[in-house]
Amino acid sequence: MYNMDRLYEAVAERGPVCVGLDTAPGYVPPGERRRAGSDAEAVLAFNRAIVDATADRAACFKVQIAYYEAMGIPGLRAYARTLSYIRGRGSLVIADIKRGDIADTAGQYAKAHFEGDFEADFVTLSPYMGMDSLEPWLAYAGRGKGAFVLVRTSNRGMRDFEYLELADSAAGTGGPRDPADKGGARRLYHAVGGRLAELAGSLGGRYGYGAFGAVLGCTERDEAAAIRSRYGNLFFLIPGYGAQGGAAEDAALLLREGNGGVVNASRSILKAWTGKAAGKGSAADAETVDHAFAAEAAREAAGAMRDAIRKAAAEQNLM
Repeated sequence: MYNMDRLYEAVAERGPVCVGLDTAPGYVPPGERRRAGSDAEAVLAFNRAIVDATADRAACFKVQIAYYEAMGIPGLRAYARTLSYIRGRGSLVIADIKRGDIADTAGQYAKAHFEGDFEADFVTLSPYMGMDSLEPWLAYAGRGKGAFVLVRTSNRGMRDFEYLELADSAAGTGGPRDPADKGGARRLYHAVGGRLAELAGSLGGRYGYGAFGAVLGCTERDEAAAIRSRYGNLFFLIPGYGAQGGAAEDAALLLREGNGGVVNASRSILKAWTGKAAGKGSAADAETVDHAFAAEAAREAAGAMRDAIRKAAAEQNLM
């Protein structure tokens, strides 16, 4: 059984929210941060509180390694312990590492993130050195492991390369022209998605999705329905919700009957306590915020996000 099958079942049970633990020390309530022995310990304790509070409202968690690398060796220990804590609770975790090398180097990256101290259930990968950059990771599909490969992201600069038009002779195996694009143009991301869909066909799971899925941002609503139809066997990791401008209605278009993807949110959940504390009436109130207060705010935010996406999917007749 692939982890992607387990993720499908988690979405069916708990909804499509992916809680992003892109945790900067400044996101931790100031009193709790001061009481911790270090920023890394503060982040770890905060993460545990967030996971405990949201595990029944989230299909999975995504941990962005950069926030932990920035804290040096103590940060990487906090990263490893965060992954272990999530998996120990029986929840699924995506290591957001965006690796993209080849050959033996990629094999060592795969070993690092699918085994040992940094073991995760999924990773994020960049395919732009070619399909051979994915091969060492594919070896772990037999152990159930999965990946989300960058196809069309949610950042402003995605149009620099991902939207480049392809001539017919350079189109590769990305499928027919997509009417959602002006003039019927085929984009670079179509070619990447097409090759990934072919790969998913050879690694199909029990619910029709491949062991490897795609990163598809929800910030370009006019293309969403065509993309979901085009890549029917790809499970999506959907960034761009909340702080990057994506709404529940946008994210829902990338789902299929409320499943087939997870929608990531980080700051809107991790920092939900800041708005709640400000509502108490004074800046001093923020100083009294503890992990329990922050975790409850995160739980409310995750639940509201889940309900909003489910409602949008139902209204769009996508459930």
